[in-house]
Amino acid sequence: MCLQLTRRLQSITNKAAPVISLAVLAALWLFVSEGGIVPAYMLPSPVEVVKAFVNDFDILCSHAAVTMQEAVYGLLIGTALAFVIAVLMDRFAFLHKALYPILVITQTIPTIAIAPLLVLWMGFSMAPKITLVVLTTFFPIAISLLDGFQSADIDEINLIRSMGGTRAQIFLHVKLPGAVEQFFSGLKVSASYSIVGAVISEWLGGFEGLGVYMTRVKKAYAFDKMFAVIILISVVSLLLMALVALLKRTAMPYKRSRQ
Repeated sequence: MCLQLTRRLQSITNKAAPVISLAVLAALWLFVSEGGIVPAYMLPSPVEVVKAFVNDFDILCSHAAVTMQEAVYGLLIGTALAFVIAVLMDRFAFLHKALYPILVITQTIPTIAIAPLLVLWMGFSMAPKITLVVLTTFFPIAISLLDGFQSADIDEINLIRSMGGTRAQIFLHVKLPGAVEQFFSGLKVSASYSIVGAVISEWLGGFEGLGVYMTRVKKAYAFDKMFAVIILISVVSLLLMALVALLKRTAMPYKRSRQ
């Protein structure tokens, strides 16, 4: 009984902590902006940001739908590409040695530097946005999967080999199940990157999307609307990460039961 009460108290505390921290941050923001410590044109009041969010809610939703579409398509393609690359690199050692440095190098190139080239090559359609999201998201998933494959239990692998198991059976029964947790860890990171990548690509060209909306309100010096779209981007990113967490709990119910 005492153990159950303790667990419930810990659960309530864990849920209340982020709410309290956000409330403190909002109160500090309100105090700084309303108190005139920072000029309103530099830091609009949270009240003004909420008003801007409510007044432009329909417009924000329409732009957010486009950005979400780009992010989801890019994330799905990036996940599929990462899986194929990770499997090939795990299977063939020479591919691992050849591709791993290239994967690392791709992450040293700033996203903002790639976006103009993609717009130049592919135009102002959705294609360059999706491509940039793919380039942004596939690396964390590929590396997480590769680490999961290579950290498979060698004793289990040897056991299947001793029973006449093939490479495919070793992969399906040992390596793939063992890499599920690492896969979802990489997917959670990529889910947050996907929204950021889509918005950055929209800054440099396009007709719809949260990045396009941000560019327009920035030129109009409507910083309350600017903060509203920033908050919306954060919310959408958190929703995607929550969806990944839900998929993880669904795919790994045994993990939840152990905890």
